[in-house]
Amino acid sequence: MGGKQLSDLAPHLGGSGAAAVINFPLWKAAAIGQSGFREASGSWLARMRLVFGPPYKGVAATIFGMTWARAAIFYGSDTGKELLLAQGTSSALATTLPPVVVSIFVQLVNQPIVRGTIMLQDPSSSQPNVLSQLVVLWRQRGWRGLWHGSTVSVFKTVPKYACAIWVKDIVQTLLPPPTSPDGAPGHRAQVLGRSAAKSVAAGVAGAALTNPLDVVRNEMFKTEEGVLATTRRLWKHEGFGFLTRGMQRNLIAVAAPIGMTIFLTDAIIEYFRRPQKR
Repeated sequence: MGGKQLSDLAPHLGGSGAAAVINFPLWKAAAIGQSGFREASGSWLARMRLVFGPPYKGVAATIFGMTWARAAIFYGSDTGKELLLAQGTSSALATTLPPVVVSIFVQLVNQPIVRGTIMLQDPSSSQPNVLSQLVVLWRQRGWRGLWHGSTVSVFKTVPKYACAIWVKDIVQTLLPPPTSPDGAPGHRAQVLGRSAAKSVAAGVAGAALTNPLDVVRNEMFKTEEGVLATTRRLWKHEGFGFLTRGMQRNLIAVAAPIGMTIFLTDAIIEYFRRPQKR
């Protein structure tokens, strides 16, 4: 995804939006698993219906938050990298600094949406939508309640995207370039094949790294405890187990949308900005 222009923002939004829509049920499953919300008793089918099936509470807010956040992070990181490289900044700093800065900003702005949408996934929640959930939080805890857990969210979001973008760029550098020239038969398939490889690597790396922080943050949302109190309680009752709670779901719910966002953005750019020649 080199040569970033303002026109590339639309493909980033398109790729992020499509990934958010497709992966919402997976995100819901991860939120329930990591938060330790009470899942349905009874048959395996009943539990799966709760975790993956409707009602999809907060779906619009979740998709909106994920779409603009991921688009901003990937577009801002790539654009920032190119600007820094053009000014002679080292490759390591140019790759690392933009996703760190953009991710911090995005996470702080998005935190109320993140908290509201996760709390709505509690099967015992009586709130009908994200707005009503945020109003309850505001009345009970003021503006601080809306940004409760921001520290942990920043600490898990920043390394997740910084790592994913770093791995994406490394894998893209290591992969051989397309052997078919631009416009020749097979060129597009080779470009998308390279994109698929870097997308999978970036998504898995970002998801595996930050699963424990996801667990701590989601527990904070549920109990209103601070970071240290939550971590001590989890360690006391679950030991090392809390580090991998919901890991299987998280690897899918986080790795899939990150990887899909990268791949779909590349595909949109390839198909609409660089049509194959006949």
